[in-house]
Amino acid sequence: MAETSVVSERLRQQARDRGLFERAKEYALEYMQTIGERGVYPSEQALDRLGTFQENLPEDSADPWEILDMLHRTGSPATVAQTGGRYFGFVNGGIVPAALAARWLADTWDQNAALYVISPVASALESVCERWLTDLLGLPEETAAGFVSGTSTATLCGLAAGRDELLRRSGWDVNARGLFGAPEIRVILGAQAHSTVYKALSLLGLGKERLTVVPADDQGRMIAKELPELDRRTLLILQAGNVNTGAFDPFVSICGKARAAGAWVHVDGAFGLWAAASRKRKHLTEAVRLADSWSADAHKTLNAPYDSGIIFCLHREAITRAMHMTGSYIVYSDKRDGMLYTPEMSRRARAVELWATLKVLGRRGVAGLVDELCDKAEQFATGLGKEGFTIRNRVWFNQVLVSCESPEITRATLENVQKSGECWCGGTVWENEPVVRISVCSFMTTQEDIERSIRAFVTARKRARG
Repeated sequence: MAETSVVSERLRQQARDRGLFERAKEYALEYMQTIGERGVYPSEQALDRLGTFQENLPEDSADPWEILDMLHRTGSPATVAQTGGRYFGFVNGGIVPAALAARWLADTWDQNAALYVISPVASALESVCERWLTDLLGLPEETAAGFVSGTSTATLCGLAAGRDELLRRSGWDVNARGLFGAPEIRVILGAQAHSTVYKALSLLGLGKERLTVVPADDQGRMIAKELPELDRRTLLILQAGNVNTGAFDPFVSICGKARAAGAWVHVDGAFGLWAAASRKRKHLTEAVRLADSWSADAHKTLNAPYDSGIIFCLHREAITRAMHMTGSYIVYSDKRDGMLYTPEMSRRARAVELWATLKVLGRRGVAGLVDELCDKAEQFATGLGKEGFTIRNRVWFNQVLVSCESPEITRATLENVQKSGECWCGGTVWENEPVVRISVCSFMTTQEDIERSIRAFVTARKRARG
């Protein structure tokens, strides 16, 4: 028998081996059930064991059971416990159980969500998610949604659609003529715009030296009165949720003015756009619906699994023109063809677990989750304040900035917290000083987790003081 036939037959036998997948399920459940007892960050011993993976590519096939065992034995201890209740770094959310289960099933389906003819179920669920999300967030009914990997890609899509549409209105077809010789457009953004915005602008040929940067206030919000005159060649980028303070740009003061001037407004709402679904914090996004495009991450505040970014665009034709591709083998349909709204053609059906997240939570559940995360961030800030820590921001949403009596003590305290394994937070720089950034993003976080983490901060500061 030919070697290729031997390989295929071996793989077919493994596909029929139910025991292998039962073992994977056992390991997954074991990990889930012990997440609360694990150190939030891997131990030095666990990190050292990662060297086990540093081997030459095997010449012969390995036993799939041994591969699975190796991943669980060596890989699981070296993970960061992001799905537990005491991880507060990088605005990383938890994972809704129904969505995780849906993802397991969808991974088995292994669907390509590019076209309806490739995966009717992916097309149908994307259509449902688009309709549910625009309704949930109060966006205009005609808004289109594309399902991408994260906010970085979503922002790229929104700004590409905006760039191309502004130039089209000026009589320039980017798809046909490129950018050489194109009419100049202005890009305006706030001084606290996220670095992914700059990355997207760079990829789109809109370099940072040509940007107009509007000053921000002490909470990171764009100062509306400092905004220059807007026109039909302006790409304006606003923020729903500053990555450090959680603050929101003044949409009421800006969005109506921008629409009247014919500018394109993109809102970077990675985690903060979900405030529109909240009962208590919906006011933070008032007038945000007057924008032209919005980017968000469902794996942040919504607690969908990772790889769940969303680009919303008011102008369906603008986003499809920016993302469109052709080929004699591409079969478009009269149903939703997902690749029209994303840069990728081949991509997994990530809308499956997003649909499951929205379905299991419902409108009230989403609102309750958003409010609970924000309330717990306020509790965290209050508790740390009582222990003598300085809270450097107003807690607008789910972000808390913390410092100690000196930059040196702040840095040492953060390092001690991270080493403790009790909880994990990241650091940043605010007003030219180092601070600790706490992001409360997971439904798994309990009041006990917050109290335990506050005690870890107190212990870490005590050690930092020496």
